[in-house]
Amino acid sequence: MKTFVLGGGCFWCLDAVYQKTQGVSSVVSGYAGGHVRNPGYYEVCSGTTGHAEVVAVTFDENVIPEEIILDMFFALHDPTTLNRQGYDVGTQYRSVMFYATQEEKDLFEKAIARNQPLWSKEIVTEVSRLPEFHEAESIHQNYYAKFPEQGYCQVIINPKLAKARKYYSSWLRA
Repeated sequence: MKTFVLGGGCFWCLDAVYQKTQGVSSVVSGYAGGHVRNPGYYEVCSGTTGHAEVVAVTFDENVIPEEIILDMFFALHDPTTLNRQGYDVGTQYRSVMFYATQEEKDLFEKAIARNQPLWSKEIVTEVSRLPEFHEAESIHQNYYAKFPEQGYCQVIINPKLAKARKYYSSWLRA
């Protein structure tokens, strides 16, 4: 099993897709990259903690290649916008990949290079050493499954799920 810690805007979006991905055994929403110990959601949303909203995606690389996990990451958000995803603005919504090993760092940098031709602007995804990971409050875990009718889920997450189904249908569970 392997775990990648990735941030691409609101963690609910990445969580929703990776929860439906074959070979993924767990997705934990959380916060990483900041200077405050044990931050809470409202602190992180204030933009004052330095943390990004992230997901820790644990998967079996014998079932789903790590390249697919990373290519999905680049398809699910706009990695060319600095510190924003749509209406979510601030460093807490930055595009970021946190590595634990040099091998992961190299893999992440290769994923950026592989995905760059798909974008007309430069990818600005940050690649940083994994600091302490703080698990988000329970309400944020598997959010889409709990609240599929909520407005944010309908307007923001559903189109991302549709895009994932279009390009990665063979890797997604119903």
